[in-house]
Amino acid sequence: MIVLIAPETDVPNEIEILHQLFKAGLEYYHLRKPNKTFDEHVTYLNQIDAQYHNRIVVHYYHELVNTYPLKGIHFQEQKRIDHIDNPGQYFKNLNMFGKTISSSFHEPDQLETCYFEFDYHLLSPVFSSISKQGYEGRGFDVNHIDKTIIGMGGVTDSNIETFKHLGYKGVGVLGGIWNNESPVDVFRKMQKQF
Repeated sequence: MIVLIAPETDVPNEIEILHQLFKAGLEYYHLRKPNKTFDEHVTYLNQIDAQYHNRIVVHYYHELVNTYPLKGIHFQEQKRIDHIDNPGQYFKNLNMFGKTISSSFHEPDQLETCYFEFDYHLLSPVFSSISKQGYEGRGFDVNHIDKTIIGMGGVTDSNIETFKHLGYKGVGVLGGIWNNESPVDVFRKMQKQF
């Protein structure tokens, strides 16, 4: 399983590259644009071919699932801490039928003891980040945790076997694709390993 995280700030030809990635088989695209407003999220989504909306997971403005046939919603760590103690209240006004719910974690023990059943969990940093300077990898081994865990941090097409060995069911990638000269080729290489 490969989860592609959106670049925080737009990159040249981003939508065009994204369409190529979807055509190459990208199933999980996390739309994480913290500096975009609700209206800018709508504009962004409207630029993406509607046939791919069901592969997009939103980090912000979860109510977009009521307007678009999105794949699901994602909780950043703090948002999870703030809302997941009373999930019934949070989800009351969201059309979540058939949607995925995921969350970010930075400590394996918090992930292991989290009582809420997420469809998958992003854990970082496994290796030192490519896109965030000073975000040092911690090499988490999650073989003992019986949950779907996606490893993030320092993902390249040459270290995916190590992620598998550490117990991850997939990788979450940002810099390893967006900072690359040929993002679609790199994605295809990663895909072959999963």
